[in-house]
Amino acid sequence: MTLRLYYTAPWQQQFDATVVAVEERDGAMRVCLDRTAFYPTSGGQPHDTGALGGARVVDVIDEADLDDRPDAERGERPAARLAEGERGQVGAGDVPARIMHVIDGRLEVGAKVAGEIDWPRRFDHMQQHTGQHVLSAALHNLYGVRTVSFHLGAEASTIDLAREVTPAEVTGAAAEANRIVWEDRAVTIRFASSEEVARLPLRKEPVKSGRLRLIDVEGFDLSACGGTHVSRTGAIGVIAVRARERFKGGTRLTFVCGGRALRAFEELRDVVEASARPLTVHPRDLPATVERLLEERKARQREHRALTERLAEHEGTRLAARAEVLGDCRVVLAALADQDANGLKVVAGASMRAGAQGAVLVTASRPVLIVAARAAEGVRGIDAGAIVKALADRFGGKGGGRPDLAQGGGLDADPETVLAAARAIVVAGLSR
Repeated sequence: MTLRLYYTAPWQQQFDATVVAVEERDGAMRVCLDRTAFYPTSGGQPHDTGALGGARVVDVIDEADLDDRPDAERGERPAARLAEGERGQVGAGDVPARIMHVIDGRLEVGAKVAGEIDWPRRFDHMQQHTGQHVLSAALHNLYGVRTVSFHLGAEASTIDLAREVTPAEVTGAAAEANRIVWEDRAVTIRFASSEEVARLPLRKEPVKSGRLRLIDVEGFDLSACGGTHVSRTGAIGVIAVRARERFKGGTRLTFVCGGRALRAFEELRDVVEASARPLTVHPRDLPATVERLLEERKARQREHRALTERLAEHEGTRLAARAEVLGDCRVVLAALADQDANGLKVVAGASMRAGAQGAVLVTASRPVLIVAARAAEGVRGIDAGAIVKALADRFGGKGGGRPDLAQGGGLDADPETVLAAARAIVVAGLSR
């Protein structure tokens, strides 16, 4: 069994311990110590990493915590999303548990080992987790919004709220949370029995009973929680909400604290500067400039469509004048460069209006796109859908459509070969 040092001394970075159990599972060595400062994945917070007796600690597991989960939640480490403060509530620092350390080396039972926490990772987690308490409390205190669950991710953290919140409420809660951060209030750990807890103003009712570990943000928030936290709110640095989205009838907020907030600002600054530089505008003018450029782009697209349609009319008229006479029908068969399927359809329609009774058009490059069409009145013997399907079956592509208009693509053949096959199909159809 393991004494959990992180419960009462979250700032402790180094410790000495004795190996009390060793096992191999899933091809990895797991070690249990008589005491540890390594935090296991729990309560929405990821595990610590670091060094143990010369080996690298790659995962930390509270086996009692896993055993207590519903079967559907087991095995979701480290990204399991749990109710806020759900795990690690029970047990003071002097209550042992079975904490397993997954290492990349080997240790023997009875070995005396020194452990060292990866402090930048631990401190980052402490900033994010304490920031979550303060932000959740601000939402609760100002607007009565309950935090349903919390997840501390590798890049950002999220909280799920019980109802939808407005942008103004998010802004107000963030301002209130940062006020508490900058007042540098004390964050203390204490333990209380169920009877004592019943008389305390906890922000939310704990999900477990018995002796509880409480995190007290001076004069602002009191919550049952098993996570690691900074000792003063000033160490959080800053709390920044990055995104708000609807989620399961409520709201999911994405936020960053401390060092993550600084990195997010630096990333945003670099992106904005890189975007503004080629446009030769000040970053503050970037939104208006982008909006203007989008409007100009839409106008050019409209002009381009109009010119394309005019060109297609001319092309269709030209092709109709050169249409082949097959049976008693004038049929256009041509390979066109610089066209997509929509362009082929526009040209085919224009050729029908110019007097052709049928058309089979393909792109001039492989793989071949194809469009077949016939005059609106219908021409006995020409079935556009059947033509495209037969060509697709023969040349390995896909396609089909209605008797008056069909299209296909992916035909693996020379365009002239496809047109020759199309000509034969049309002639066969008209001769019936």
